[in-house]
Amino acid sequence: MRGKQAPRRKISPDPKFGNVNVSKFINYIMLDGKKTIAQTIVYDCLDLISEKTKLDSVELFENALKNVAPSLEVKSKRVGGANYQVPMSVRGDRRSMLAFRWIITAARTKKGRPMYQKLADELIAAANNEGEAVRKKTDVQRMAEANRAFAHFAR
Repeated sequence: MRGKQAPRRKISPDPKFGNVNVSKFINYIMLDGKKTIAQTIVYDCLDLISEKTKLDSVELFENALKNVAPSLEVKSKRVGGANYQVPMSVRGDRRSMLAFRWIITAARTKKGRPMYQKLADELIAAANNEGEAVRKKTDVQRMAEANRAFAHFAR
């Protein structure tokens, strides 16, 4: 590996809720550097969530992230001419990144409504341990459990 490791940037909390995870989520939603549009989508989504559920939207958002974040995943490892799917535990940063990614892709695959409504539905479903993102997490966890026999290849 050439050069030095890129420094970790400190992400400032979002202006409305003062939450770092909401700020990171806004950054993941953002396309083509249009941050104000991403903020509008996320804030409208959180307002819609609090309207629908009568609960604290940020708390529900954090609960949804906790439900979607995987604890195990598989990584391909080449050993003696064969590729093995080796189960590995997921680090904290990658856990939240995967949770964000799965929630956003699940919302984007739905059609026919504005993004903030699709995102709100997916977050509410994830908080209730259902929906596409939670199904993706269970698939990844199941794959890791199925390949537990190759865990000794992990280092």
